[in-house]
Amino acid sequence: MLRTRRPLLALIAIIALLVIGYVVKEVGGSDHSIKTVAASSLPIQARDTIAEIKTGGPYPYSQDGGVFGNHEHLLPAESGGYYHEYTVPTPGASSRGARRIITGKNGEFFYTSDHYDSFQRVDLAK
Repeated sequence: MLRTRRPLLALIAIIALLVIGYVVKEVGGSDHSIKTVAASSLPIQARDTIAEIKTGGPYPYSQDGGVFGNHEHLLPAESGGYYHEYTVPTPGASSRGARRIITGKNGEFFYTSDHYDSFQRVDLAK
Protein backbone atom coordinates (compact mmCIF):
# COMPACT_ATOMS: atom_id res chain seq x y z
CA MET A 1 0.00 0.00 0.00
CA LEU A 2 2.84 2.40 0.82
CA ARG A 3 4.30 1.76 -2.62
CA THR A 4 1.13 3.05 -4.32
CA ARG A 5 0.98 6.14 -2.12
CA ARG A 6 4.47 7.38 -2.95
CA PRO A 7 3.66 8.55 -6.51
CA LEU A 8 0.49 10.22 -5.23
CA LEU A 9 2.39 12.00 -2.45
CA ALA A 10 5.07 13.08 -4.92
CA LEU A 11 2.41 14.47 -7.24
CA ILE A 12 0.74 16.35 -4.39
CA ALA A 13 4.12 17.79 -3.35
CA ILE A 14 4.84 18.98 -6.91
CA ILE A 15 1.42 20.60 -7.20
CA ALA A 16 1.89 22.30 -3.82
CA LEU A 17 5.26 23.68 -4.89
CA LEU A 18 3.80 25.01 -8.12
CA VAL A 19 0.94 26.70 -6.27
CA ILE A 20 3.32 28.22 -3.71
CA GLY A 21 5.59 29.49 -6.50
CA TYR A 22 2.66 31.11 -8.29
CA VAL A 23 1.39 32.77 -5.11
CA VAL A 24 4.84 34.10 -4.25
CA LYS A 25 5.22 35.51 -7.77
CA GLU A 26 1.79 37.21 -7.65
CA VAL A 27 2.23 38.63 -4.16
CA GLY A 28 5.80 39.69 -4.79
CA GLY A 29 4.88 41.67 -7.88
CA SER A 30 7.69 42.81 -10.12
CA ASP A 31 11.07 41.18 -10.03
CA HIS A 32 12.46 44.67 -10.71
CA SER A 33 14.54 43.34 -13.60
CA ILE A 34 13.31 46.01 -15.96
CA LYS A 35 15.75 46.72 -18.77
CA THR A 36 17.14 50.27 -18.88
CA VAL A 37 17.34 52.10 -22.20
CA ALA A 38 18.83 55.44 -23.17
CA ALA A 39 16.26 58.16 -23.80
CA SER A 40 18.10 58.90 -27.05
CA SER A 41 17.22 55.40 -28.31
CA LEU A 42 13.47 55.92 -27.91
CA PRO A 43 11.24 56.99 -30.80
CA ILE A 44 11.21 60.75 -31.39
CA GLN A 45 7.57 60.91 -30.21
CA ALA A 46 8.60 59.43 -26.85
CA ARG A 47 11.40 61.96 -26.50
CA ASP A 48 8.94 64.74 -27.33
CA THR A 49 6.55 63.43 -24.67
CA ILE A 50 9.37 63.40 -22.11
CA ALA A 51 10.15 67.02 -22.98
CA GLU A 52 6.44 67.92 -22.53
CA ILE A 53 6.41 66.20 -19.13
CA LYS A 54 9.52 68.09 -18.01
CA THR A 55 7.92 71.43 -18.94
CA GLY A 56 4.51 70.57 -17.50
CA GLY A 57 2.60 70.29 -20.77
CA PRO A 58 0.44 71.10 -22.55
CA TYR A 59 -0.57 67.52 -23.25
CA PRO A 60 -2.49 66.39 -26.32
CA TYR A 61 -4.85 64.01 -24.47
CA SER A 62 -7.08 64.63 -21.46
CA GLN A 63 -5.90 61.35 -19.89
CA ASP A 64 -2.28 62.54 -19.86
CA GLY A 65 -1.01 63.08 -16.34
CA GLY A 66 -3.60 60.70 -14.91
CA VAL A 67 -2.74 58.17 -12.25
CA PHE A 68 -1.34 54.89 -13.53
CA GLY A 69 -2.44 52.05 -11.25
CA ASN A 70 0.31 49.52 -12.07
CA HIS A 71 -2.36 46.81 -12.10
CA GLU A 72 -0.05 44.62 -14.18
CA HIS A 73 2.47 44.66 -11.30
CA LEU A 74 5.36 45.02 -13.74
CA LEU A 75 6.73 48.21 -12.20
CA PRO A 76 8.10 48.33 -8.66
CA ALA A 77 5.28 48.22 -6.11
CA GLU A 78 4.43 51.67 -4.75
CA SER A 79 1.47 53.30 -3.06
CA GLY A 80 -1.54 54.45 -5.08
CA GLY A 81 -1.01 57.67 -7.00
CA TYR A 82 2.75 57.14 -7.25
CA TYR A 83 2.78 56.63 -11.02
CA HIS A 84 1.31 58.85 -13.77
CA GLU A 85 0.90 58.09 -17.46
CA TYR A 86 1.34 60.10 -20.63
CA THR A 87 0.51 59.24 -24.22
CA VAL A 88 3.28 58.80 -26.75
CA PRO A 89 1.63 59.54 -30.11
CA THR A 90 1.80 56.77 -32.69
CA PRO A 91 2.03 58.00 -36.29
CA GLY A 92 -0.94 56.79 -38.31
CA ALA A 93 -2.95 55.63 -35.27
CA SER A 94 -6.58 56.77 -35.12
CA SER A 95 -6.56 56.56 -31.30
CA ARG A 96 -4.04 57.15 -28.54
CA GLY A 97 -2.20 54.04 -29.62
CA ALA A 98 -0.29 51.68 -27.33
CA ARG A 99 2.77 53.72 -26.41
CA ARG A 100 3.09 55.47 -23.03
CA ILE A 101 5.56 57.14 -20.74
CA ILE A 102 5.00 56.35 -17.06
CA THR A 103 6.56 58.59 -14.43
CA GLY A 104 7.16 57.96 -10.74
CA LYS A 105 7.13 60.51 -7.92
CA ASN A 106 10.87 60.07 -7.42
CA GLY A 107 11.66 61.08 -11.00
CA GLU A 108 11.63 57.66 -12.64
CA PHE A 109 10.59 57.38 -16.28
CA PHE A 110 9.39 54.17 -17.93
CA TYR A 111 8.44 53.51 -21.55
CA THR A 112 5.98 50.94 -22.89
CA SER A 113 5.36 50.37 -26.56
CA ASP A 114 2.82 47.59 -26.04
CA HIS A 115 0.19 49.12 -23.74
CA TYR A 116 1.65 47.96 -20.41
CA ASP A 117 2.65 44.42 -21.44
CA SER A 118 6.29 45.35 -20.84
CA PHE A 119 8.31 48.32 -19.63
CA GLN A 120 11.76 49.77 -20.04
CA ARG A 121 13.30 52.16 -17.52
CA VAL A 122 14.44 55.31 -19.30
CA ASP A 123 17.88 56.76 -18.56
CA LEU A 124 17.31 60.46 -19.22
CA ALA A 125 21.04 61.22 -19.12
CA LYS A 126 21.77 59.12 -22.20
